[in-house]
Amino acid sequence: MDKVTAGRDAMSKFAPKFAELNDDVLFGEVWARKDKLSPRDRSLITVSALMASGILDTSLLHHIERAKANGVTATEMSEAPTQLAFYAGWPKAWAALRMAKDVYGEE
Repeated sequence: MDKVTAGRDAMSKFAPKFAELNDDVLFGEVWARKDKLSPRDRSLITVSALMASGILDTSLLHHIERAKANGVTATEMSEAPTQLAFYAGWPKAWAALRMAKDVYGEE
């Protein structure tokens, strides 16, 4: 995985410790533990958690894009929110599916 600098790019002056934890711990350590859980599976879990929590902004979009890069197929990406719709809410699933459709196109 490439070194993530999103935290520092967005928050280094305003919240430097948060930026450090985001880049070095979350992405540098947790996401890097490929022997424990694959990036593909981490992506599915992350997209699911964000959608279920109602985080339907660029954070979710970024993680849908990351999921695609990590090998999550369009079918898998459409199935996860479909399943979650019944547990986390239909409007949340609708929003996530709309984003996923934009990322994956009509695949």
